[in-house]
Order: sequence, then C-alpha cells, then structure tokens
Amino acid sequence: MLGDLMQLMPLWAFAAAFAVTLFAGIVKGAIGFGVPLIITSGLTLFLDPLIAISGVVLPALISNLVQVARHPKADVLDAVAEHRRYIVMVCVLILIVSQFVVFVPERVFYLILGVPVVVLSVIQLAGVSFEIPQGRRRGAEWTIGGLTGILGGFTGSWGPLTVLYLIALDTPKMRQLLVQGVVYSLGALCLLLGHIQSGVMNAATIPFSAFLLVPIFLGMQIGFRIGDKLDADLFRKLTLLLLVVAGANLVRRGLLG
Repeated sequence: MLGDLMQLMPLWAFAAAFAVTLFAGIVKGAIGFGVPLIITSGLTLFLDPLIAISGVVLPALISNLVQVARHPKADVLDAVAEHRRYIVMVCVLILIVSQFVVFVPERVFYLILGVPVVVLSVIQLAGVSFEIPQGRRRGAEWTIGGLTGILGGFTGSWGPLTVLYLIALDTPKMRQLLVQGVVYSLGALCLLLGHIQSGVMNAATIPFSAFLLVPIFLGMQIGFRIGDKLDADLFRKLTLLLLVVAGANLVRRGLLG
C-alpha cells in the first residue's frame, strides 16, 4: 500500500497537496465551508482530476463531522428533520452521479468544475440574494437539492449551492453552520461510498486522502481562532476571490488544454 501511495505522485506534489489542504482547513474553521471547493480546484492544478477528487473525500468527511460535533445532538437531529428532503436529494444524486466521473474526459471535467466555481463564487461576492417563499419551499428543496447532488457527484463540491439555499431561506448564521455541517457530512459519506464503488478510492488514493487529514485538522484549529478574532466576512470575500481565479484557470484548461 505504501508503495502504491509513493507511486501516485512526486514528493513535491505531496507537499503542495498538504499546503492546499491546510489552507482549506483554515477557511473551513473560519467560515464553515470551502473544503471540497478549495481542495479540488487546488489539487487539479498539478494532479489528475480523479486523484484530486479522491483527496477531498476523507478531509471533507472528517472536517464536517468535527463541525457538527460542536453542536448539541438535539439540534443536529432537528436540522436533519427540517432539511430532510434537501439532504435526501443531495445524497442520492451524489451516489448516482459519482459513478460516472471516471468516464468524463479530462478537459470536460475541468469545465464541469471550473464553471460552477466561478459562477457561484461571483454570485456570492456580488451579494446576490434569493428568497424561497414558504409555499414553494418543498419544490425548491427537491430541485436545488438535486442540482447540488449532481454538482457534488461530479466535482466533490456541494458547498456553494447549499450556502445559497440556506441564505434564500433566511437561515440564521449559527443555524447555517449547523445545517452546512450536517449536509456536508452526509454528502461526504455518500461520496466516499460512491467512489469506493467507482474505483476512485483505491489502495493508493485512500492513504493519500487519509494523509490529508493531518493538514485539514491543523488548518481548522487555526481557522477557529481566526473566525473568533478577524472579520469573517472579509476573509470569506478574499477566499471567494481566490476561488474565482482558480476556477477561471480550470475553465482555461478545459477550453485550451
């Protein structure tokens, strides 16, 4: 297994992956989301897209379990009950769509990842707000949950749409962090199961994903402190600007090779 891991990439790439994941952990601890988006868009700059997706799986799962563990159990169960339709759609579509990732050409994959990263980051930077009327909430949960699951299954990232969905429901900040943690945890578990089945998670990539648990944990500890002391909104905007640049580069690679 160790031999398979060392053949996966050169040593400098391990170091770069460590740095990208450390940054993702800092962002996660400070503002509550961003791990899959940052890790996937960062690792695809120097790794095969499927290896990049494998690297996301365990850090996304464990970081969100840590986030959820900061809340009382009763609140977690209440969040699951309130958003059950959205959660079901996200999880089911991640399980289904993740099976098709291995068949997507590399340049198409870069576009599938890059375009949503740019569009959703720009939407959040622009402060565009949506509102879901109470009478249309059920339909919105099924629809937005489905779109989120499709994006998550292909790219390993389902955070931005979830954030926009919660904002559209006018969800209070602390409740948002709890619901995000619940959705991301269950989605990451489904992504793990889906990619064990698809073969993306294998004897070489599982240890790689496990290796990235170290920087994600260290980064989150730093991020928790940043979130308590610095302007979280400014930090979020700077992170989104970075994602726009990274996403634009992915689009460029998808269009030009």
